[in-house]
Amino acid sequence: MFTDQVTFECSAGKGGNGVVAWRREKFIRKGGPCGGNGGRGGSVVIKGSNNIYCLDKYRHRKLMKAQHGGDGGINNRQGRQGDDLVVIVPCGTQLKDPETDEVIMDIVSDGQTFDLCVGGKGGKGNTFFKSSTNQAPTKCTMGKPGQSCKIKLELKLIADVGFVGMPNAGKSTLLSRLTARQVKIADYPFTTLKPNLSYIQFDDFSRIYIADIPGIIKDAHKDRGLGLEFLRHIERSKVLVYVIDLSGIDGRDPFTDFATLQEELRSYDPALLDQPFLVLLNKIDTPEGLENHTQFCQNYPHAPDTLCTISALDGTGITDAIEKMRTLAQQDGKVYV
Repeated sequence: MFTDQVTFECSAGKGGNGVVAWRREKFIRKGGPCGGNGGRGGSVVIKGSNNIYCLDKYRHRKLMKAQHGGDGGINNRQGRQGDDLVVIVPCGTQLKDPETDEVIMDIVSDGQTFDLCVGGKGGKGNTFFKSSTNQAPTKCTMGKPGQSCKIKLELKLIADVGFVGMPNAGKSTLLSRLTARQVKIADYPFTTLKPNLSYIQFDDFSRIYIADIPGIIKDAHKDRGLGLEFLRHIERSKVLVYVIDLSGIDGRDPFTDFATLQEELRSYDPALLDQPFLVLLNKIDTPEGLENHTQFCQNYPHAPDTLCTISALDGTGITDAIEKMRTLAQQDGKVYV
C-alpha cells in the first residue's frame, strides 16, 4: 500500500495545574507558600525525513495527541513537562487545511520541523503570587489547554526527473536498468500501481533522483485510469521525461501517445509543459520500433536534441539518455548528493 494523502486531528497536551501548598517543617514559623507550577503540555511537531517515502503509518490514525503536562507539587516542585509528539513525514509533504485546501507549510528538507499544535502553558502555584503585601496567597491557576486542529498531509515526491508515459511504455524496465531499484515488471497495463522513487549515482557521488508514476491514458483528467491521481509526484521535478513505446505493440501510434501525454499534463497543470523535458523513444530493438522511428522524428515539433532513441531491454542509447538527464537536472549548477 502506498499512501500519499492522510487526514487526522491533532491535539497538543494540556498544561499541568498549579497547586496551593504550605511549608510545615518543624521549628519554621509561618513557613509560607510552597506550591509549584504545572508543567508545559507537549506539542505536536511535524518533522521531515529522507528515510521514509510514504504516509502509510498514518493512514489508520484519526487522532494524534501529545502528552499532558504534570501538576505542580509541594516544596515548589515544577510539574513534569509533557513529551512532544513528533510526526515523521517524508520530505515533500505539504500540510494543508482540509476545508480550504490552503497550504500551511511545505516540508522539503531532512530535519525540517514545524510546530503544528503548541502545548498549553502550565498553571501557577501559590508561591508565584507571594508578594510583600500578600505573604500567604491561597490562589493558584489551572493549566491552559493545548492547541488542536484538523490537518491534511499530502505528499509530493521531490525528484530531479519525473517519468511519464502510457501503460506498457517500459518505464519500469527503464527504471530498473538506470537504478538499483527492483520494481515490478510485466507485460500487462498498469503494472505500476504506485509511484517509485530511486536515483542514479555517478562517479563523483552526485545523484539525480527519479520519480516514476503509474501509466497515463487518454482522458486521465476525467478520472480514467490511475495516472492523474499521482501526477502531483512530478510537479516538483526539474525535468520531465516522456517514455514513448516506439513499437506501438498495443495498437497505439507513438506520436499520438506523445500528444496525448502532453494534453493530459496540460489539463492537470499547464505549467508542467513549461518545464525542461526529454523524450525517450523506447523499444528501438523491435522491428516495429525501427519502422515508427522515422515517422515520429518527422512529426516531432521540438528541438532534435530533446529526443533520445533507446532500448530499456538491451541498453541501447541508455548512456546518452543518462547524460542528457544529468545535464538538464543540474542546469542550476547544484550537485545533488
